[in-house]
Amino acid sequence: MTVLLRRWPPLALFLRLPAVPRLLLLSQLAFNLGFYLVVPFLVVRLTEDLALAGGLVGLVLGARTFSQQGLFFLGGGLADRFGIRPMVLLGCAVRIAGFLVLGVGTSLPAVLLGAVLTGFAAALFSPAVESALADQGRRLEEAGVASRVEVFGLDAVASTVGALVGPALGALLLPFSFTLTAGLGAGVFLVVLLAHLRWLPRGLRTEGSGEESVLTGWGHVLRNPAFLAFAACYCTYLLAYNQLYLALPVELVRATGGQDALGWLFVLAAALVVVAQLPLTARARRAGPRRALPAGFALMSAAFALVAAVAPLPPPAGPWALAPALGLVVLLHVGQMVAVPVAKDLVPRLAGERRLGAHFGVLTSVGGAAVLVGSTVAGALLDRADSPSPAAAVPWLVLAAPPAVSAVALWLLTRRLEHAGPAARPTAPVPAAVTADLDAPSPDR
Repeated sequence: MTVLLRRWPPLALFLRLPAVPRLLLLSQLAFNLGFYLVVPFLVVRLTEDLALAGGLVGLVLGARTFSQQGLFFLGGGLADRFGIRPMVLLGCAVRIAGFLVLGVGTSLPAVLLGAVLTGFAAALFSPAVESALADQGRRLEEAGVASRVEVFGLDAVASTVGALVGPALGALLLPFSFTLTAGLGAGVFLVVLLAHLRWLPRGLRTEGSGEESVLTGWGHVLRNPAFLAFAACYCTYLLAYNQLYLALPVELVRATGGQDALGWLFVLAAALVVVAQLPLTARARRAGPRRALPAGFALMSAAFALVAAVAPLPPPAGPWALAPALGLVVLLHVGQMVAVPVAKDLVPRLAGERRLGAHFGVLTSVGGAAVLVGSTVAGALLDRADSPSPAAAVPWLVLAAPPAVSAVALWLLTRRLEHAGPAARPTAPVPAAVTADLDAPSPDR
């Protein structure tokens, strides 16, 4: 065990944390495991089992995405108003219902309902968990246990492990019925629900929550120009990351004539996050938002610019044909690993450590709107990128532009925000008294 701890810093950091942050991080892992166990194989269910036309499949998948990312602002506001625990429990219950409906539904209205419930569940529990992690991270930082940036880096590792294990289990279940897969996914969320029912403290709230209506909380968010400017910059990360599912397959077709390497590239990306996230997070924290955020978004832009440079050229023979796609995946994920934990640490600072659910919810909803609009434009342009030609560079240059603009805008914005919070304290062993205090719910203020 000692050797393992030395070789894998995320586990060592996780074991230093008190019970509540551990539970929240394990929840993120389980959320992704249960989600990716079922949702990637939903298309098989819709096309092969139910024989739905492509347009109807798109309708079901689009409804799921909108009910999730589009409604994060609602879930975040409800978490501020009613507390972390009720929203996590309700979200798990709704996800269980959604998976069960998807598993047994045989008509379009039924699977549409199941998809909407599945997405809305995440809109309920994810902003609650993010705001709780932000609050616990602040308290860990004040106690000298770990910085909040490190907590969000560990959150990325936990989420990635779940996203890696879930599809692998789902693939093993492909020979069986989708009903069984959906039932197992529901079982995962039932375990999560029972764990939170047993161990998540009652009354766990972030500062300033429970004091005002949901509408009042949203009003404070919308009257925070610095946060809104930051959200507009950050949304290009979600647009860029979504291209792993939309644009990366197109590049593989151009370079190799097929998508056989897609699964291996996703495995590589997950391994990269698991191994490199915390070291990159530590460097980004030392660099500070003014350097880390522009650098991260510049790397995301460079990922698309790299493909744009080679897209007009005939691909080389052999494994070298995969080099641009590999560069896209690596640069995009390194940029994400540098920027996202620092960005999530900046959100509560911009929010004044209050109404965190509403702020995290609005942040993701803005990103969801960017993905909807941006991916629609990118999808139309990518039709010309599946074979080498001068026009093949155009969609990649278009995709490189938003994160490049965000890199410049974030550099300008963070110049004015360097006073947003104190530098993180170095990590240190946590005394028992501090552990007890960190596990206790934040008092209502």
